[in-house]
Amino acid sequence: MTRVAAVDCGTNSIRLLVADCDPATGTLTDLDRRMTVVRLGQGVDRTGRLAPEALERTFAACREYAAVIEKHGAERIRFVATSASRDAENRDEFVAGVLDILGVEPEVITGDQEAEFSFTGATRELAGRTDLEKPFLVVDIGGGSTEFVVGDDRVRAARSVDVGCVRMTERHLVDGGAVVDPPTEERIAAIRADVEAALDLTERTVPLREARTLVGLAGSVTSVSAIAQDLPEYDSRAIHHSRVRYERVREITGRLLRSTHAERSEIPSLHPGRVDVIGAGALVLQAIMERIGAEEVVVSEHDILDGIAWSIA
Repeated sequence: MTRVAAVDCGTNSIRLLVADCDPATGTLTDLDRRMTVVRLGQGVDRTGRLAPEALERTFAACREYAAVIEKHGAERIRFVATSASRDAENRDEFVAGVLDILGVEPEVITGDQEAEFSFTGATRELAGRTDLEKPFLVVDIGGGSTEFVVGDDRVRAARSVDVGCVRMTERHLVDGGAVVDPPTEERIAAIRADVEAALDLTERTVPLREARTLVGLAGSVTSVSAIAQDLPEYDSRAIHHSRVRYERVREITGRLLRSTHAERSEIPSLHPGRVDVIGAGALVLQAIMERIGAEEVVVSEHDILDGIAWSIA
């Protein structure tokens, strides 16, 4: 048994998992799992740089996580940084800050590595399920990018594309520094065009349509599940391994894209940090389901963070 701490720093949020890993039995026991919306990728698509205020929000979360890791006595730490920090010109500032706070250097991983971690985290506990057909298509809709991984017991093909809920929102739904609320049909169509182009690119190397089970990861997908279930608050246990039909995803996406910031803020299960980006994220999910003809998506709370933890063990 090894006690590990895994940190996943994405474009929209930073997350921590402290867990006991037992490779012999294949069990991962959570001791602490938490998420903080820091919007590290704020403006990166436009400026190519990490904003000072975004860095400070991220460093504040790192200081909180350092205290949690010390409290639980994790033996090993791995800090993985994804899309936003991969793209930024000033990523050295980010690396130096994390090293100073947590004592480990963040690994700015490739999209392919990100996809591998996501697949392992999402499917390790699904391997013995008889009600789910293989191969799996694991889709991780992040803030800056989306990872597609097809595999059975191991990864067969993977691709990362620059389509995420934050990137699409900032590229198409922001005018004069404010989110257009609700967006016009032209803006929504522009997102769809980007997603369709990304799917075309993905299909050059990843056989998306061969998949028999779609597994959806990350905040956009889990938030859609919470809304679909009309949860009074975000409940990981109710969301993990829930199934959402395509018709429900389409209905929710349409409602989110027609709503105002105030109306979305009233959804009790929706994290405040996702209020402005959930419409774009849900639209990405809908477009993927339409492309592969998926009747439903299996929602997983276990994702890249769990894959990182297993990589340490």
